[in-house]
Amino acid sequence: MTTPYEVAVRAEAELGEGPTWDAATGRLLWIDILGSRVHTYDPATGHRTVRRTEQHVGAVKPRAGGGLVLNLRDGIGLLDPEGDFRWLHHEPVPGRRANDAAVAPDGTLWAGTMRYDEAPGGGTLSRIGGDGSVEVVLDDVTVSNGTGWSPDGRLMYYVDTPTRRVDVFDYADGRVSGRRPLTEIEDGAGFPDGLTVDAEGCVWVALWDGAAVRRYTPDGELERVIPLPVPRVTACAFAGPDLTDLYITTARVGLASPPPLSGSVLVVPGAGKGLAQPAFTG
Repeated sequence: MTTPYEVAVRAEAELGEGPTWDAATGRLLWIDILGSRVHTYDPATGHRTVRRTEQHVGAVKPRAGGGLVLNLRDGIGLLDPEGDFRWLHHEPVPGRRANDAAVAPDGTLWAGTMRYDEAPGGGTLSRIGGDGSVEVVLDDVTVSNGTGWSPDGRLMYYVDTPTRRVDVFDYADGRVSGRRPLTEIEDGAGFPDGLTVDAEGCVWVALWDGAAVRRYTPDGELERVIPLPVPRVTACAFAGPDLTDLYITTARVGLASPPPLSGSVLVVPGAGKGLAQPAFTG
């Protein structure tokens, strides 16, 4: 069954990414990585804001005390509620930039990086504590992308896009082990990008060059496909007061003739039931 989508935010983002519901403010956060912009959208009023960052931004998440944490090209930055910026961790690496990130059940930030040229093994996935401590969890990543946790917090799902896989780890006390594939995207169906996990433990995966979002059961079975009118689907997340609406970011970058909605934020109302996401402890 085809699930109807609506246009939440009509935009022309180069590389729209990272939709995140900020429950404290009732806003959807999302970013344009290559446009160096952090966006907010209030679905109740339609009000939008845009803040330009000084460098490419891979992800934005709420902080427990208010404000935002940013996964930036040169490290992890903090915005306080008044909008003032400071670095939490500054580690520039020539030719490398930030990509997707997620907040774990314990409030740490799991932040990914990748090379601009997408050189194999040039990226990382790191665990960042609220005190700015950094632990590299995976150091042989190409395009670090979607990360999420099961409802009971015992599993972590992860995407390194060129592998075409969604992998699953055992997760306990901030550590991962037992990496294994949950599913692999078949040739011709695109590449896995961002993901989110719903209240039933199913994994929703955005497909870059796949024009769709897919829902997989915890056993890795394909349960649902949501076709979309744009090829470069980048990420998805449940948002809204009841966490029942699936918001989907998209991209225009690299398309000679982008379809009209490329770069917009789409929404599938009543798609399912999401999980409340923790805020970063920093």
